Amino acid sequence: QLQAFGGGLVQAGGSLRLSCAASVPPFSNYRMGWFRQAPGKEREFVAAISRSGIITEYTGSVKGRFTISRDNAKNTVYLQMNSLKPEDTAVYYCAADRGPGTLSRVDEYDYWGQGTQVTVSS
Repeated sequence: QLQAFGGGLVQAGGSLRLSCAASVPPFSNYRMGWFRQAPGKEREFVAAISRSGIITEYTGSVKGRFTISRDNAKNTVYLQMNSLKPEDTAVYYCAADRGPGTLSRVDEYDYWGQGTQVTVSS
């Protein structure tokens, strides 16, 4: 019900835009999040956005570099990633949450996409 795409290989300092197409009806009822998982590490919170798109939340390491947004008319959530660093390398997952719990918790989310690989070379 969620499909993430837009990953790829980019040099440090570059940009990528991830998209996640959702078929969880109605899309506007769900808070949306992006998580990432690097090899050998646990899945970690990256960013989340409220149902309306007005409220956003980021993990500290991406603040000022990443921007989450959503288009409820297109049932899509985006993650614009700028100034990428090698430590941003991971599989990125989008997720949908009915609420009302803590957005940064992996176990808060009800639906998950399949993930898209982001690799940042130094």
